[in-house]
Amino acid sequence: METIGIKTLKAQLSAYIAKARLGERIVITDRGEEVAELGPLSPARQAVQVLTHRGKLQWNGEKPAGLKGVRIRGEAVATTVLENRR
Repeated sequence: METIGIKTLKAQLSAYIAKARLGERIVITDRGEEVAELGPLSPARQAVQVLTHRGKLQWNGEKPAGLKGVRIRGEAVATTVLENRR
């Protein structure tokens, strides 16, 4: 994994985006301290893109819409999460 400073990233952004697109992960530093990581899209994000391009899913960055036939049984996930935080 390559490590670069912010100044270098700004000067060569297109080259580093191309590396991330190919699957490489790059650690970004600010005055020697690691602050961020640049890398390819996650498998989940890639799946959303594929479904969107196929017309199976409509997504504007918010909660996905267009999924039909999904049924949830039992308590809502939010309720379960809140109970487990206690």
